[in-house]
Amino acid sequence: MSIIVTLILLLLAIAGAPLFTVIAASALWGFWQSDVDLQVMAVEIYRIAEMPVLIAIPLFTFAGYVLGESQAPKRLVRITDAFLGWMPGGLAIVALVACAMFTAFTGASGVTIVALGALLVPALNKAGYKEQFNLGLVTTSGSLGLLFAPSLPLILYGVIAQQMALDTPVSIDDLFLAGLLPGLLMLVALSLYSAWQGRHIKKEAAPFDGAEAWAAIKDSAWEVPLPFVVLGGIYGGFFAVSEAAAITALYVLIVTVVIRREISFSNLPRVMRDSMKLVGAILLILGVSLASTNYMIDAGVPETIFSYIQQHVSDGFTFLLLLTVFLLILGMMLDIFSAIVIMIPIILPIAVQYGIHPIHLGILFLANMQLGYFTPPVGMNLFIASFRFNKPVMTLYRATLPFFFILLATVIIITYVPWLSMVLL
Repeated sequence: MSIIVTLILLLLAIAGAPLFTVIAASALWGFWQSDVDLQVMAVEIYRIAEMPVLIAIPLFTFAGYVLGESQAPKRLVRITDAFLGWMPGGLAIVALVACAMFTAFTGASGVTIVALGALLVPALNKAGYKEQFNLGLVTTSGSLGLLFAPSLPLILYGVIAQQMALDTPVSIDDLFLAGLLPGLLMLVALSLYSAWQGRHIKKEAAPFDGAEAWAAIKDSAWEVPLPFVVLGGIYGGFFAVSEAAAITALYVLIVTVVIRREISFSNLPRVMRDSMKLVGAILLILGVSLASTNYMIDAGVPETIFSYIQQHVSDGFTFLLLLTVFLLILGMMLDIFSAIVIMIPIILPIAVQYGIHPIHLGILFLANMQLGYFTPPVGMNLFIASFRFNKPVMTLYRATLPFFFILLATVIIITYVPWLSMVLL
């Protein structure tokens, strides 16, 4: 009977049933089979309201959407170009850095491609870069800031890991620090490739223009302090992550709506609605997934899977290799938020048994899943870029292939060199 129910749920998922309904149904079936009162589902969903850090998700998401609707992307590109544009392949590096910084605040939700794509792709075309390179660069960069604070997937991973009562605590502050060097490694690798691609392009601009740099700083005077306030406040011990999210949302709202007046009060409800659609989907999936997670832990599912894997995999090196392959396949089928809430409760206890630190696992998990944003068939960035630039999805997939292999190489380094993730802790 259980096999039949499992097949039915899989068929429903393949047919396009909302993911949270499939997860909820599987949890309800498991609890019913175990003679557990089904009210436990409602209790588990309500339990997410008791997580103080969870408030950071809607607040950071709202701040990111507000920034995306404002003129902040143009100012970000200008200030980045002023300081990096003089380098070989400078404009391409500007695109990478600007997208990474913007994605960190917008949560890799596709806003980066929409907000910055219209600025960067025409500029890259005009500078002489090949169109395929330009499309691949912007499509890939839409998820490049995934490992930089205050990335939404980092926070979500931390929330789930904290609910699992591990022997090793998982702090979101530590996750922010752990993602810094791996994220920079990805950024540097793609910057080197971009510089090589731009080696034949003649720069018309002067080397470094101090006057333009100062003008760009003044133009971005309200945006420049934001990352320093947020990260400095967290690591300086002045406020927690949830408080940093509240300060960020309030600051962005005042600057954009009241001071700069780039978003009207009449348009603000639409921005709120759009941002909360994403938040609502994440929280709903998270709520039912926590219930499903508790059922699996009570039923000993992670221990059963670990015992099976241990019969065939005896060392952590091989486990990490198989995990990388699995995550790459997973990234092709699930979006990152669904993958985190569904798979982390299963993978994390197993990885800990192989001596992998939970924070290192979080970074390598997200680094792998980052590739899923531009990998068929689900790759969200491919579809957003296809709509934004009016190009077939497969054209964009071919354009992102060089970037995929470069990032895959960095993912392997991140996976097998845990020092990169742990040294700053």
